[in-house]
Amino acid sequence: MMPAQPVILGEMPSLSKLYVNAAAQAARRRLLGSQDGSVLPAESHEVRGVSVDVATLTAYQHLIGETASDVLPAGFIHALAFPLAMSVLNRDDFPLPLLGMIHLRNSVQQRSPVLFTDSLDVSARVENLRGHRAGTVVDVVADVRLSGAPEASWRGVSTYLAKGVFLPGIDKPSPASARAEFKAPNPTAIWQLGVDTGRAYAAVSGDFNPIHLSVLSARALGMRRSIAHGMYLAARALADVGPSRGDSFTWDVDFDSPVFLPGMVALEINTEEGDSGARTRSSFVAWNPRSGRRHFSGSVSAP
Repeated sequence: MMPAQPVILGEMPSLSKLYVNAAAQAARRRLLGSQDGSVLPAESHEVRGVSVDVATLTAYQHLIGETASDVLPAGFIHALAFPLAMSVLNRDDFPLPLLGMIHLRNSVQQRSPVLFTDSLDVSARVENLRGHRAGTVVDVVADVRLSGAPEASWRGVSTYLAKGVFLPGIDKPSPASARAEFKAPNPTAIWQLGVDTGRAYAAVSGDFNPIHLSVLSARALGMRRSIAHGMYLAARALADVGPSRGDSFTWDVDFDSPVFLPGMVALEINTEEGDSGARTRSSFVAWNPRSGRRHFSGSVSAP
């Protein structure tokens, strides 16, 4: 079977319009019922010749704690591709509701540096629809290439859970074995996150999801307070790992529990030194220093 032709968009979609459309789509599903399909759309979405706004890049680097550089941080590239990924999830033939999806995991392959002067082709698709004990899970794959290049310089796979949504024909997996109890180590850093953290990250990423912006907007969507963006937290941990990650690396993050704002996050980073000339591997874990509850964990290693 030949792969479906990509849907070529003239420009990056507006996230604000996508969220409005997702809300309207959710209302239609409540009135008309969910569609019965359990098939993902085959087409990818693509935008060619994407350029980077230098002022936004500088503001992002400052907010995350990345050193000022012509090289785009891996988390910034995720934010750049995010509207296109959301546009795939916002399709009428996508079988899961966009609003309320929970970001479970993120895995990035940074294969080569991307400069702010580069013209970029960005594409996104969905794959691997599968059951989860709490609902249905899907992977969103985003690729970023130098314009005209055959291979991606950056690939990100974001795993999302539609909680409470069980599609026909999608088997529920066996109960997962209990994870080892988390015991908080001695932190290497403490982050103090203000109530405006979500708004600050939204300004540099374009992700104005209401659950991140204020107490009122978060409560309207069922949260008791606003929460920090998961990719803000993950990107900040990546910045704390620092230059030891090198120019190419794999960056994996698992999200366990939200960080409510304002709040405090404790972080530990462990770096394993390789043999002479070998690359290092860094692991990190973040938790609530008051309750001891883990927020996220991950690693940065050679590809």
